[in-house]
Amino acid sequence: MKVVFRKWRAVDLILSTMLFAVWFSVDAQQPKKVPRIGYISVASASVVSARLEAFQQGLRELGYVEGKTVVIVHRYAEGNLDKLPDLVAELIRLKMDVILSAGAEVTRAAKEATRTIPIVMASDNDPVGNGFVASLARPGGNVTGLSTVSPDLSGKQLELLKEVVPKLSRVAVLGDSTNTGNAQALKATKVAATALSAQLHYLDVVSPKDFETAFRDASKARCDAVLLVLNIVAFSQRKGIVELATKNRLPAIYPRPEYVEDGGLMFYGVDVKDLSRRAATYVDKIFKGAKPADLPVEQPIKFDLVINLKAAKQIGLTIPPNVLARANRVIR
Repeated sequence: MKVVFRKWRAVDLILSTMLFAVWFSVDAQQPKKVPRIGYISVASASVVSARLEAFQQGLRELGYVEGKTVVIVHRYAEGNLDKLPDLVAELIRLKMDVILSAGAEVTRAAKEATRTIPIVMASDNDPVGNGFVASLARPGGNVTGLSTVSPDLSGKQLELLKEVVPKLSRVAVLGDSTNTGNAQALKATKVAATALSAQLHYLDVVSPKDFETAFRDASKARCDAVLLVLNIVAFSQRKGIVELATKNRLPAIYPRPEYVEDGGLMFYGVDVKDLSRRAATYVDKIFKGAKPADLPVEQPIKFDLVINLKAAKQIGLTIPPNVLARANRVIR
């Protein structure tokens, strides 16, 4: 009996070893789940291509290989805000692991659609004021990322206008009262204007047809320059805005470099490509188990100054050498 028992034990051991080997082999052959990022932008693919490339570069720096260890699914609203809910719903159906938001409008649509899928803001002008996070230090919920909020930004923009227009005394501020970040931007601008002894002439632009009227009013009010506050309506109309500034011979400083690339005079603001690159670190942390609620929202650390000398020549303006020397990029 002992011999038979030993034989059975030997057979059991062999069978167990074989089964374990088969199980290990099958398990090893199971493909690992590749994490998926849903990227949504209000603008078209061509407009945000540089920012998307910066995000992809950030992923590569962290060791990700697109198509192999991570997948990015792109969706673009092409300037139509009404498309956003459907685009977000589509990404939710496709079971994205993270939604990367390229703007406040996208973040709002995504937050309203899901409380479980992590949402990373590539940039936002007022995450707390927009109701996306409880605070920058403790976001709470499923949203975190990067903010474009910089307390000194409006002051720097007005200072630059003062340097290129030494007799600056009255500035037309074009904003959008329907944009939740508008009030905060205007408040900061007022503080900066007081320090420079400049008066502000606020003009509300909530639709494309308002811009021509706004520039006409700015000229009638004898404004010396224009400061454009960031809003989605203006961005979609940037070529027309640049033409109006040139037609009215008004030096203008813009909230995005694309305005200057399209013929505008000057941009000073947050380096949004740097924010996009840094957004990759948030995605990486979430993939590794971190919760958005525990990841503090970070603020900008890099800023750009872009100047278009062709635009300056068109309105008879000479840019001082000390301002040109500080520019990250000069369009000649």
